Amino acid sequence: MSQADARPESESVGTVVVAGAANLAIAVAKLIAGLISGSAAMLSEAAHSVADTTTEVLLFQALRRGARPADQRRPFGYGKESYVWAFFAAMFTFVAGAGFAVTHGVTTILVHEHSGDYLISYIVLGVSFVIESISLARAVRQVRRESRRWETTPRRFLRLTADTTVKAVFLEDSAALIGLVLAGLGVGLSHATGDEVWDGVASILIGLLLLTVAGVLAANNLSLLVGRAVPERLRHEIEQDLAGLPEVERIDTLLTMQLGPQDILVAAKVDFRDEATGAQIEATADEAERRLTNRYPEIRFVFLDPTRSMPGATGTARHTQAGPTPDAGGPEPT
Repeated sequence: MSQADARPESESVGTVVVAGAANLAIAVAKLIAGLISGSAAMLSEAAHSVADTTTEVLLFQALRRGARPADQRRPFGYGKESYVWAFFAAMFTFVAGAGFAVTHGVTTILVHEHSGDYLISYIVLGVSFVIESISLARAVRQVRRESRRWETTPRRFLRLTADTTVKAVFLEDSAALIGLVLAGLGVGLSHATGDEVWDGVASILIGLLLLTVAGVLAANNLSLLVGRAVPERLRHEIEQDLAGLPEVERIDTLLTMQLGPQDILVAAKVDFRDEATGAQIEATADEAERRLTNRYPEIRFVFLDPTRSMPGATGTARHTQAGPTPDAGGPEPT
């Protein structure tokens, strides 16, 4: 990856805005259809879209707040704040979307509420599927572009990325399409059999789907809030770059942390050659920062601590050649 590679903040903003606008329009249509038809699945899908719309607003806030530059109070920047807002978004989906869908589904099964006009439900479901597909297509394009940039697979990118916004939009839009299929099956079976139990079952399944997505996103954001290191493949490449510097004898310790979607911290205890002068060590430290930030623009902070290796210490020695990259899931896309 070269320095010319564009940073993806603006693309993530565009993805969030498109998804939010789509979800808002769909939420209104589903709500109207649900109120007219009385379908539990349609009302659950309306709650699903309302939850997704609110989530996009919170994700937009996450992008805006997390992109603020570092200052004296926050010398490492505000990147981690984006994970706080993304965590709130996941919790809202859990409480509002999943809670309403499951509760309303159970009520429908117990009370056997009668659905009214089915036609409007079918029309809204069809239009919603088209709109959600357009939103998902944009998220898929961004995922594929970023996975090529990091030379990994889209699936691995989604699993490891520190950009929680694109991950959230991708998962939510995918869940939305699945939810629309479930709602269509529930409405269709209720229409065909005259039994509203199917409508209630579909509503419960939509709630469980939302619960699953919310749980995945919440766990991901929590790990980033606590302070997650970059994956092994990226760590290995950083270590090899540092070990290849002319005055470096050995890398004793290498620590990394994801400070935000676009911010990585690197700190290392480095054993320099005994013959290296102070000026040479300073020049090597400057070269280390230049080399790492050129290769990975997401690396914003590089700290080297000159340390004499203890006898028997393990680490990456200078003569080590870059071998096959460990298959540990690819670098952390940010």
